[in-house]
Amino acid sequence: MTKAYLGIDIGSISTKGVVIDENRTIIARSYLWTEGNPTEASKNVVRELEAQLAEAGDDFQIVGAGTTGSARRLVGAMLGASVIKNEITAHAVGTTYLHPDVRTILEIGGQDSKIICVSDGIAVDYAMNTLCAAGTGSFLSSQAHRLGVEVEEFGEVALTSKKPANIAARCTVFAESDLVHKIQVGYAREDIIAGLCNAVASNYLNNVGKGKKIAAPVVFQGGVSKNAGVVHAFEEQLGMPVAVDPDGHLMGAFGAALLAADAGPIEGAESGPFASGTFDFEAMLDFDFKTREVECNKCANHCEIICVYRDKDIIDSWGNRCDKGAVKTTA
Repeated sequence: MTKAYLGIDIGSISTKGVVIDENRTIIARSYLWTEGNPTEASKNVVRELEAQLAEAGDDFQIVGAGTTGSARRLVGAMLGASVIKNEITAHAVGTTYLHPDVRTILEIGGQDSKIICVSDGIAVDYAMNTLCAAGTGSFLSSQAHRLGVEVEEFGEVALTSKKPANIAARCTVFAESDLVHKIQVGYAREDIIAGLCNAVASNYLNNVGKGKKIAAPVVFQGGVSKNAGVVHAFEEQLGMPVAVDPDGHLMGAFGAALLAADAGPIEGAESGPFASGTFDFEAMLDFDFKTREVECNKCANHCEIICVYRDKDIIDSWGNRCDKGAVKTTA
């Protein structure tokens, strides 16, 4: 038996999963749309990973799992994960493993973006967008639809532009208004697309990256990193090379898997996918649950505690900001 570790990154737009072997090499990978249902998306990712492992033919047995992303607690309960970490930690761990000398990590996903500053392999500072999705993957997708271009073609089209249009992208409303105006006055499509790519980079640097020291080497990741036009825009505006890892869109999941590997095999699980000692795909896929929101009134915080139940047994809860949080034990 060859030991392996599972990592899943559950985002608002996409859900990513990887399986790594004992040498920390990715042996299976999946990237699917979340479509507003993180539990079903996670099951679909697990199905795809299981199929890839079966096709590989080697006797890989998953002995540990980690989750990250916006629904990490819920999916962590489904998996019986031993490691549940925030996106900053997971992305930093994954990136520094593949790029030990990285100093700055730029990440743009479906609806959020972040910057992580690294020193000696340790994340020392970070920032995330908080109020607006301008310049994220969903923003680019909506503009691509308006222009009648597949978002996957954006980058190559942008690189053909000789005179990029000046697009105001400080917020989605202004950007769309400016885009319509540029179309109406006859700007070439490639110039508009290049302008959008430039606007994504400038919006990121002036908001998420504001006040941060962006030092080389720089690694760009997240789904938007696959857009060559945005990569070029970052290099132009930063005046330095920007590296894009082939698995950069999977870096959160990879980091979660690495953390699970560091934690070692899960032992003593009484129920769930790891009850037998190795990951039972069918047990995870058959996971049926319901959630309850419980308001704790034991102090002035009035925390909203999320409880996850399987049948009538509570399997996880979170949201309390102190030790007084009361949790129901029956549905």
